[in-house]
Amino acid sequence: MTSIKKASVNSKKAFLNYALVIVFYVVFQTLVSTKHITNSLKGQLIPITCYMIMAISLNLVVGISGELSLGHAGFMSIGAFTSVIVTSALTGLPGIAKLVVGIIVATVIAAIAGFLIGIPVLRLNGDYLAIVTLAFGEIIRNIITNLYVGIDGKGVHFSFLSPDGLGMEATGKIVVNGPQGALGYTKLATFTAAVVLLFIVLIVVQNLVNSRTGRAIMAIRDNRIAAESMGISPMKYKMLAFTVSAAMAGAAGAVYALNYSMIDPKKFDFNTSILILVFVVLGGIGNLTGSIIAAGVLVVLPELLRKFGDYRMLTYAVVLIFVMLVTNNEKLKGRIDTFFKKLRMKISKGGRKK
Repeated sequence: MTSIKKASVNSKKAFLNYALVIVFYVVFQTLVSTKHITNSLKGQLIPITCYMIMAISLNLVVGISGELSLGHAGFMSIGAFTSVIVTSALTGLPGIAKLVVGIIVATVIAAIAGFLIGIPVLRLNGDYLAIVTLAFGEIIRNIITNLYVGIDGKGVHFSFLSPDGLGMEATGKIVVNGPQGALGYTKLATFTAAVVLLFIVLIVVQNLVNSRTGRAIMAIRDNRIAAESMGISPMKYKMLAFTVSAAMAGAAGAVYALNYSMIDPKKFDFNTSILILVFVVLGGIGNLTGSIIAAGVLVVLPELLRKFGDYRMLTYAVVLIFVMLVTNNEKLKGRIDTFFKKLRMKISKGGRKK
């Protein structure tokens, strides 16, 4: 009976997440088609969706696996620049095919990077793991900052010295120009493609969490010693969660980069990793629904607060502090739950009388 109830609860949560994504897409797609949305907010739709994916992927590490990672933006940058290079190298294909191939390759490369970084990193725990992931995130960003990539008739050329070190033909084109980032590539991402990717990520994470593998990951999180005594390998399952999370971050980075015609490595610095962690913490660690809502609200909020002028970010910080205090106040949460229970009872009684 207990397992049946848990399965029912999990299916309800999954349905709620899918419904939330569908409502998000339908509402904003309608606003765009009817032109009842500002250009600023319209331009934010794809980044918002990408940050939702990032929050879900990081929650797999922080909430489900129980490890603190501070370098998630590094995997996003790998996906971003990989997709730009791949789509720029592909010729003769329609835009949607380029986009799909770019996302797939970016996902694979980010997953490989996550696996390789996870080998030394996941042997650590707690603060040590957080510091090392932070270091790896910055290393990735600095490598990309010093990377030069060009494409000509002979193929793709790489250099860490200068554009001259690429050895390209005169007709070649520089795609990634060191500190300037990627320039002059074609915008391919659409809001629909971003939402489809969000849907796929949700399906993968929710099925993983509710599977035998997911239960093993959570067992390690709750009690590592007990899990090991049952024959569960902590390194194996932590590596799986970390690699899948990195792959999803790479996919999000691909869509994010292909929403623009230029992308700067500075965009994927330590502050971006912290911002994604804020989404996870504010939405509730291990709560996928909360991650989706928090990412959407916190990305849009600074735009909505522009009328406050110089006090915009101060107001943003105050709102964040207030929400964190409310979400961590058990008494207040109990009162809110009681209020909604009474409200539901009144509504149900009113329906019966009719």
